[in-house]
Amino acid sequence: MISENSVITVFGGTGFLGRHIIWQLAKTGATIRVASRVPKRALFLKPAGTVGQVIPYFCDINKDESVRAVLAGATHAVNLVSILNQCGKNTFQRVNVEAAERIARIANEEQLDTLVHVSALGTSPDSLSQYARSKAEGEKRARAAFSRTVTLRPGVVFGPEDNFFNRFAAMARIAPALPLIGGGRTKLQPVYVGDVARAVMNIISSPDIEKYDGKIFELANPRVYTFRELMDVMQAQTGQTRCYVSLPFGIAKIMGSIAGILPNKPLTADQVKSLQRDSVATPGAPCLADLGIEATSLESILPTYLRQYRKGGAYMPKKQAS
Repeated sequence: MISENSVITVFGGTGFLGRHIIWQLAKTGATIRVASRVPKRALFLKPAGTVGQVIPYFCDINKDESVRAVLAGATHAVNLVSILNQCGKNTFQRVNVEAAERIARIANEEQLDTLVHVSALGTSPDSLSQYARSKAEGEKRARAAFSRTVTLRPGVVFGPEDNFFNRFAAMARIAPALPLIGGGRTKLQPVYVGDVARAVMNIISSPDIEKYDGKIFELANPRVYTFRELMDVMQAQTGQTRCYVSLPFGIAKIMGSIAGILPNKPLTADQVKSLQRDSVATPGAPCLADLGIEATSLESILPTYLRQYRKGGAYMPKKQAS
């Protein structure tokens, strides 16, 4: 349970999901430590709370002493650190697995009340994707290191500044067609960023927080979409009418291998492998409803931020956009 005397350390708080979680947690009056390798990147989060409530801290998640420094005296922690692509020393093993285990182990040694570990829907030790396998291993090691770890597996997270719908809407502005890897048949269950933030908040603020120890929650919209259906919904909101080009997985992997060497890595072979398996919730698994949250519909949120991609401007009626 959170009080004004609580101290919550958030690893990875400067990202898209992290900022929403911090804005939620700051409402409790607790002190929020934003652990980052570049603390100045967290300065924009200070207005989320009162003066001195949200504090950026330096942290190197690859070093025990650095992680211990930001967890010492804390009551709760949230781990959002993850990478989708490997680059240099930032490998899946080092970030998604070893850092997750380190944070959980030190949280246990510092006797925190709980650790919320955010993973991803579709993770599996037998996945074709190295990313998905590393996330599954990170989950496993975190729970083994700290029994009071609560694991959240969100689907594709959508909302303002997301990296999914914004990317494809921007692509549709300039590209004559949109690619559908594997024909766009992969099934997904997107989840609203605000719902994930509330899930973290409800767990940490629960007066009976022990009931969540070791549990895994799969956070997803009840409706299942194919990748193509998500592109249809996106285009309906932006007024775009781009056609689709189906890319077989084999060709997409070759393209991903080439694109994967580019600085911004628009696509990697490992991401293509991820799309070869549906990313949907396990029937009967603990979900948003078990945390007292009704899933927010995709169609109610997309218009609030995709309107900027309409031809003629954000306030151009959809029927006049093209």
